Amino acid sequence: MDRPVRPRLASLSDFQFGAVATETIEDALLHLAQQNEQAVQEAAGRMGSFRETRIVEFVFLLSEQWCLEKSVSYQAVEILERFMVKQAENICRQATIQLREKTGPQNWRALKEQLFNKFILRLVSCVQLASKLSFHYKIISNVTVLSFLQALGYLHTKEELLESELDVLKSLNFQINLPTPLAYVEMLLEVLGYNGCLVPATQLYATCLTLLDLVYLLHEPVYESLLRASIENCTPSQLQGEKFISVKEDFMLLAVGIIAASAFIQNHECWSQVVGHLQSITGIALESIAELSYAILTHSVGASTPGQQRPVPPHLVAGALRAATSPTHKAGGIRPK
Repeated sequence: MDRPVRPRLASLSDFQFGAVATETIEDALLHLAQQNEQAVQEAAGRMGSFRETRIVEFVFLLSEQWCLEKSVSYQAVEILERFMVKQAENICRQATIQLREKTGPQNWRALKEQLFNKFILRLVSCVQLASKLSFHYKIISNVTVLSFLQALGYLHTKEELLESELDVLKSLNFQINLPTPLAYVEMLLEVLGYNGCLVPATQLYATCLTLLDLVYLLHEPVYESLLRASIENCTPSQLQGEKFISVKEDFMLLAVGIIAASAFIQNHECWSQVVGHLQSITGIALESIAELSYAILTHSVGASTPGQQRPVPPHLVAGALRAATSPTHKAGGIRPK
Protein backbone atom coordinates (compact mmCIF):
# COMPACT_ATOMS: atom_id res chain seq x y z
CA MET A 1 0.00 0.00 0.00
CA ASP A 2 1.37 3.41 -0.91
CA ARG A 3 2.25 5.47 2.10
CA PRO A 4 0.55 8.88 2.07
CA VAL A 5 2.59 12.03 2.45
CA ARG A 6 2.60 12.86 6.14
CA PRO A 7 1.31 16.36 6.90
CA ARG A 8 2.79 18.70 9.44
CA LEU A 9 1.66 17.36 12.82
CA ALA A 10 -0.72 19.72 14.53
CA SER A 11 -0.04 18.17 17.93
CA LEU A 12 3.62 19.18 17.82
CA SER A 13 3.89 22.19 15.54
CA ASP A 14 0.69 24.07 16.30
CA PHE A 15 -0.02 23.17 19.93
CA GLN A 16 0.09 26.34 22.02
CA PHE A 17 0.19 26.73 25.77
CA GLY A 18 -0.95 29.82 27.66
CA ALA A 19 -3.69 30.75 25.19
CA VAL A 20 -6.67 29.88 27.42
CA ALA A 21 -8.09 31.85 30.34
CA THR A 22 -7.18 30.53 33.78
CA GLU A 23 -10.85 30.18 34.78
CA THR A 24 -11.50 27.91 31.80
CA ILE A 25 -8.44 25.81 32.57
CA GLU A 26 -9.43 25.48 36.22
CA ASP A 27 -12.93 24.27 35.30
CA ALA A 28 -11.53 21.82 32.73
CA LEU A 29 -8.98 20.47 35.22
CA LEU A 30 -11.68 19.93 37.83
CA HIS A 31 -13.84 18.12 35.27
CA LEU A 32 -10.95 15.83 34.30
CA ALA A 33 -10.21 15.12 37.95
CA GLN A 34 -13.84 14.12 38.55
CA GLN A 35 -13.85 11.88 35.47
CA ASN A 36 -10.64 10.25 36.63
CA GLU A 37 -11.96 9.68 40.13
CA GLN A 38 -15.03 7.94 38.73
CA ALA A 39 -12.91 5.79 36.40
CA VAL A 40 -10.65 4.74 39.27
CA GLN A 41 -13.61 3.82 41.46
CA GLU A 42 -15.22 1.77 38.68
CA ALA A 43 -12.01 -0.01 37.65
CA ALA A 44 -12.40 -3.75 38.02
CA GLY A 45 -12.47 -7.08 36.25
CA ARG A 46 -10.70 -7.35 32.92
CA MET A 47 -10.04 -3.64 32.38
CA GLY A 48 -6.67 -3.05 30.76
CA SER A 49 -6.50 -6.58 29.36
CA PHE A 50 -6.51 -5.40 25.75
CA ARG A 51 -3.76 -2.78 25.98
CA GLU A 52 -1.45 -5.52 24.81
CA THR A 53 1.77 -4.47 23.06
CA ARG A 54 0.97 -5.95 19.64
CA ILE A 55 -2.52 -4.44 19.62
CA VAL A 56 -1.28 -0.99 20.63
CA GLU A 57 1.54 -1.15 18.09
CA PHE A 58 -0.94 -2.07 15.34
CA VAL A 59 -3.16 0.92 16.23
CA PHE A 60 -0.19 3.30 16.41
CA LEU A 61 1.24 2.16 13.07
CA LEU A 62 -2.17 2.31 11.40
CA SER A 63 -2.75 5.82 12.75
CA GLU A 64 0.63 6.88 11.43
CA GLN A 65 -0.11 5.25 8.07
CA TRP A 66 -3.30 7.28 7.85
CA CYS A 67 -1.59 10.49 9.06
CA LEU A 68 -3.75 10.84 12.16
CA GLU A 69 -2.78 13.01 15.11
CA LYS A 70 -1.57 11.39 18.31
CA SER A 71 -4.79 11.96 20.23
CA VAL A 72 -6.64 9.75 17.73
CA SER A 73 -4.35 6.77 18.29
CA TYR A 74 -4.79 6.95 22.08
CA GLN A 75 -8.54 7.37 21.69
CA ALA A 76 -8.71 4.36 19.37
CA VAL A 77 -6.83 2.18 21.87
CA GLU A 78 -9.21 3.19 24.65
CA ILE A 79 -12.32 2.60 22.53
CA LEU A 80 -11.04 -0.83 21.48
CA GLU A 81 -10.11 -1.67 25.07
CA ARG A 82 -13.57 -0.81 26.41
CA PHE A 83 -15.31 -2.63 23.55
CA MET A 84 -13.27 -5.82 23.90
CA VAL A 85 -13.73 -5.89 27.67
CA LYS A 86 -17.51 -5.59 27.19
CA GLN A 87 -17.48 -8.42 24.66
CA ALA A 88 -15.28 -10.65 26.83
CA GLU A 89 -17.51 -10.08 29.86
CA ASN A 90 -20.60 -10.92 27.81
CA ILE A 91 -19.06 -14.17 26.54
CA CYS A 92 -17.95 -15.19 30.03
CA ARG A 93 -21.38 -14.41 31.46
CA GLN A 94 -23.12 -16.52 28.83
CA ALA A 95 -20.61 -19.34 29.21
CA THR A 96 -21.11 -19.42 32.98
CA ILE A 97 -24.89 -19.65 32.63
CA GLN A 98 -24.87 -22.24 29.84
CA LEU A 99 -22.24 -24.47 31.46
CA ARG A 100 -24.10 -24.38 34.76
CA GLU A 101 -27.51 -25.15 33.32
CA LYS A 102 -26.24 -27.54 30.63
CA THR A 103 -29.31 -26.84 28.52
CA GLY A 104 -29.69 -25.29 25.10
CA PRO A 105 -26.97 -24.61 22.53
CA GLN A 106 -23.54 -23.55 23.71
CA ASN A 107 -23.62 -20.37 21.61
CA TRP A 108 -20.98 -18.64 23.71
CA ARG A 109 -18.37 -20.61 21.75
CA ALA A 110 -19.76 -19.20 18.51
CA LEU A 111 -19.60 -15.68 19.98
CA LYS A 112 -15.97 -16.22 20.96
CA GLU A 113 -15.12 -17.47 17.46
CA GLN A 114 -16.93 -14.55 15.86
CA LEU A 115 -15.11 -12.05 18.06
CA PHE A 116 -11.79 -13.61 17.11
CA ASN A 117 -12.56 -13.64 13.39
CA LYS A 118 -13.72 -10.02 13.34
CA PHE A 119 -11.05 -8.58 15.60
CA ILE A 120 -9.14 -6.74 12.86
CA LEU A 121 -12.38 -5.30 11.50
CA ARG A 122 -13.36 -4.11 14.97
CA LEU A 123 -9.91 -2.62 15.54
CA VAL A 124 -10.05 -0.67 12.30
CA SER A 125 -13.59 0.49 13.13
CA CYS A 126 -12.31 1.85 16.45
CA VAL A 127 -9.60 3.83 14.66
CA GLN A 128 -12.16 5.17 12.20
CA LEU A 129 -14.54 6.16 15.00
CA ALA A 130 -11.70 7.89 16.84
CA SER A 131 -10.84 9.83 13.69
CA LYS A 132 -14.44 11.05 13.50
CA LEU A 133 -14.19 12.43 17.02
CA SER A 134 -11.38 14.70 15.82
CA PHE A 135 -13.15 15.56 12.55
CA HIS A 136 -11.53 19.01 12.56
CA TYR A 137 -8.30 17.26 11.57
CA LYS A 138 -8.97 14.26 9.33
CA ILE A 139 -11.66 11.60 8.92
CA ILE A 140 -10.80 8.19 7.51
CA SER A 141 -13.21 7.30 4.71
CA ASN A 142 -14.83 3.91 4.17
CA VAL A 143 -12.95 3.57 0.88
CA THR A 144 -9.61 3.95 2.68
CA VAL A 145 -10.60 1.43 5.35
CA LEU A 146 -11.86 -1.17 2.86
CA SER A 147 -8.72 -0.77 0.76
CA PHE A 148 -6.56 -1.35 3.82
CA LEU A 149 -8.51 -4.43 4.89
CA GLN A 150 -8.35 -5.83 1.37
CA ALA A 151 -4.57 -5.42 1.37
CA LEU A 152 -4.49 -7.60 4.50
CA GLY A 153 -6.68 -10.23 2.86
CA TYR A 154 -9.96 -9.27 4.56
CA LEU A 155 -12.82 -8.74 2.11
CA HIS A 156 -15.65 -6.65 3.52
CA THR A 157 -18.43 -4.51 2.12
CA LYS A 158 -19.33 -0.96 3.09
CA GLU A 159 -22.42 -2.35 4.80
CA GLU A 160 -20.31 -4.66 6.95
CA LEU A 161 -18.04 -1.77 7.83
CA LEU A 162 -20.98 0.36 8.93
CA GLU A 163 -22.41 -2.56 10.91
CA SER A 164 -19.06 -2.98 12.64
CA GLU A 165 -19.01 0.67 13.69
CA LEU A 166 -22.58 0.37 14.93
CA ASP A 167 -21.72 -2.75 16.94
CA VAL A 168 -18.94 -0.86 18.70
CA LEU A 169 -21.18 2.15 19.34
CA LYS A 170 -24.06 0.06 20.70
CA SER A 171 -21.78 -2.01 22.91
CA LEU A 172 -20.45 1.19 24.52
CA ASN A 173 -23.87 2.89 24.60
CA PHE A 174 -22.50 5.43 22.11
CA GLN A 175 -20.12 6.70 24.82
CA ILE A 176 -16.89 6.70 22.80
CA ASN A 177 -15.56 10.18 23.56
CA LEU A 178 -13.39 8.67 26.27
CA PRO A 179 -10.74 10.60 28.19
CA THR A 180 -7.16 9.63 27.40
CA PRO A 181 -3.93 10.17 29.34
CA LEU A 182 -2.90 12.73 26.70
CA ALA A 183 -5.75 15.04 27.75
CA TYR A 184 -4.45 14.95 31.33
CA VAL A 185 -0.87 15.55 30.21
CA GLU A 186 -1.84 18.56 28.11
CA MET A 187 -4.00 20.04 30.85
CA LEU A 188 -1.32 19.64 33.53
CA LEU A 189 1.32 21.15 31.24
CA GLU A 190 -0.99 24.14 30.74
CA VAL A 191 -1.34 24.57 34.48
CA LEU A 192 2.41 24.19 35.03
CA GLY A 193 2.98 27.04 32.61
CA TYR A 194 0.72 29.34 34.61
CA ASN A 195 2.35 28.24 37.87
CA GLY A 196 5.79 29.35 36.76
CA CYS A 197 7.40 25.98 36.09
CA LEU A 198 11.11 26.33 35.28
CA VAL A 199 10.92 23.85 32.39
CA PRO A 200 8.79 25.31 29.52
CA ALA A 201 5.67 23.31 28.68
CA THR A 202 6.51 23.34 24.98
CA GLN A 203 9.89 21.81 25.80
CA LEU A 204 8.29 19.02 27.83
CA TYR A 205 5.49 18.26 25.39
CA ALA A 206 7.41 16.32 22.73
CA THR A 207 9.16 14.20 25.37
CA CYS A 208 5.80 13.53 27.07
CA LEU A 209 4.37 12.22 23.79
CA THR A 210 7.33 9.88 23.32
CA LEU A 211 7.10 8.53 26.85
CA LEU A 212 3.33 8.15 26.64
CA ASP A 213 3.78 6.07 23.49
CA LEU A 214 6.30 3.95 25.34
CA VAL A 215 4.04 3.38 28.35
CA TYR A 216 1.22 2.30 26.05
CA LEU A 217 3.55 -0.09 24.21
CA LEU A 218 5.09 -1.43 27.43
CA HIS A 219 1.97 -1.12 29.56
CA GLU A 220 2.24 -4.48 31.29
CA PRO A 221 5.99 -4.36 32.10
CA VAL A 222 5.79 -0.79 33.41
CA TYR A 223 2.86 -1.49 35.71
CA GLU A 224 4.22 -4.87 36.76
CA SER A 225 7.39 -3.20 38.03
CA LEU A 226 5.23 -0.56 39.68
CA LEU A 227 3.16 -3.22 41.44
CA ARG A 228 6.25 -5.04 42.69
CA ALA A 229 7.68 -1.78 44.02
CA SER A 230 4.43 -0.81 45.74
CA ILE A 231 4.12 -4.09 47.66
CA GLU A 232 7.89 -4.61 48.00
CA ASN A 233 7.50 -8.15 46.70
CA CYS A 234 8.72 -9.69 43.43
CA THR A 235 5.79 -12.14 43.22
CA PRO A 236 2.45 -10.32 43.70
CA SER A 237 -0.58 -12.45 44.47
CA GLN A 238 -3.61 -12.58 42.19
CA LEU A 239 -5.60 -10.54 44.71
CA GLN A 240 -2.92 -7.85 44.80
CA GLY A 241 -2.93 -7.73 41.02
CA GLU A 242 -6.71 -7.33 40.92
CA LYS A 243 -6.61 -4.50 43.45
CA PHE A 244 -3.92 -2.81 41.36
CA ILE A 245 -6.28 -2.43 38.38
CA SER A 246 -7.46 0.91 39.78
CA VAL A 247 -3.87 2.19 39.58
CA LYS A 248 -3.63 1.10 35.93
CA GLU A 249 -6.80 3.03 35.13
CA ASP A 250 -5.64 6.18 36.94
CA PHE A 251 -4.88 8.56 34.06
CA MET A 252 -4.13 11.51 36.34
CA LEU A 253 -1.43 9.47 38.06
CA LEU A 254 -0.05 8.37 34.69
CA ALA A 255 -0.01 11.96 33.44
CA VAL A 256 2.00 13.25 36.40
CA GLY A 257 4.40 10.32 36.06
CA ILE A 258 4.89 11.06 32.36
CA ILE A 259 5.52 14.77 32.98
CA ALA A 260 7.87 14.08 35.90
CA ALA A 261 9.91 11.60 33.83
CA SER A 262 10.01 14.08 30.93
CA ALA A 263 11.21 16.84 33.26
CA PHE A 264 14.00 14.61 34.54
CA ILE A 265 15.14 13.85 30.99
CA GLN A 266 14.94 17.50 29.94
CA ASN A 267 16.48 19.11 33.03
CA HIS A 268 17.07 16.91 36.06
CA GLU A 269 18.04 19.91 38.19
CA CYS A 270 14.46 21.22 37.93
CA TRP A 271 12.91 17.83 38.59
CA SER A 272 12.03 18.47 42.24
CA GLN A 273 10.35 21.77 41.40
CA VAL A 274 8.23 20.20 38.66
CA VAL A 275 7.18 17.32 40.93
CA GLY A 276 6.31 19.79 43.67
CA HIS A 277 4.04 21.67 41.27
CA LEU A 278 2.39 18.42 40.15
CA GLN A 279 1.76 17.37 43.75
CA SER A 280 0.23 20.76 44.56
CA ILE A 281 -2.03 20.68 41.50
CA THR A 282 -3.30 17.10 41.76
CA GLY A 283 -2.93 16.16 45.41
CA ILE A 284 -1.04 12.99 44.43
CA ALA A 285 1.65 12.00 46.93
CA LEU A 286 5.24 12.91 46.04
CA GLU A 287 6.27 9.29 46.64
CA SER A 288 3.71 8.06 44.11
CA ILE A 289 4.89 10.51 41.46
CA ALA A 290 8.51 9.56 42.13
CA GLU A 291 7.85 5.83 41.95
CA LEU A 292 5.92 5.99 38.67
CA SER A 293 8.40 8.34 37.02
CA TYR A 294 11.20 5.99 38.08
CA ALA A 295 9.38 3.02 36.52
CA ILE A 296 8.89 4.97 33.29
CA LEU A 297 12.53 6.05 33.19
CA THR A 298 13.69 2.50 33.89
CA HIS A 299 11.74 1.14 30.91
CA SER A 300 12.73 4.00 28.60
CA VAL A 301 16.32 5.16 29.10
CA GLY A 302 17.27 2.52 31.68
CA ALA A 303 18.07 2.90 35.34
CA SER A 304 21.83 2.61 34.99
CA THR A 305 22.77 2.94 31.32
CA PRO A 306 26.18 4.66 31.11
CA GLY A 307 26.25 7.66 28.85
CA GLN A 308 22.52 7.65 28.20
CA GLN A 309 21.14 9.27 31.31
CA ARG A 310 22.24 11.14 34.38
CA PRO A 311 22.21 9.36 37.74
CA VAL A 312 18.72 8.74 39.06
CA PRO A 313 18.03 10.57 42.35
CA PRO A 314 18.24 8.12 45.28
CA HIS A 315 14.80 9.05 46.59
CA LEU A 316 13.24 7.79 43.37
CA VAL A 317 13.93 4.20 44.36
CA ALA A 318 12.20 4.47 47.70
CA GLY A 319 9.48 1.92 48.24
CA ALA A 320 6.41 4.03 47.56
CA LEU A 321 3.07 4.16 45.79
CA ARG A 322 1.25 2.64 48.73
CA ALA A 323 -1.06 5.65 48.73
CA ALA A 324 -1.72 5.20 45.00
CA THR A 325 -3.44 1.88 45.47
CA SER A 326 -6.47 3.82 46.72
CA PRO A 327 -5.97 7.29 45.21
CA THR A 328 -8.14 10.30 45.90
CA HIS A 329 -6.96 13.07 43.59
CA LYS A 330 -8.20 16.60 43.92
CA ALA A 331 -7.53 19.43 41.51
CA GLY A 332 -5.59 22.00 43.45
CA GLY A 333 -6.37 24.78 40.98
CA ILE A 334 -3.99 27.21 39.37
CA ARG A 335 -1.76 29.11 41.71
CA PRO A 336 -0.58 32.60 40.77
CA LYS A 337 3.04 33.01 39.76
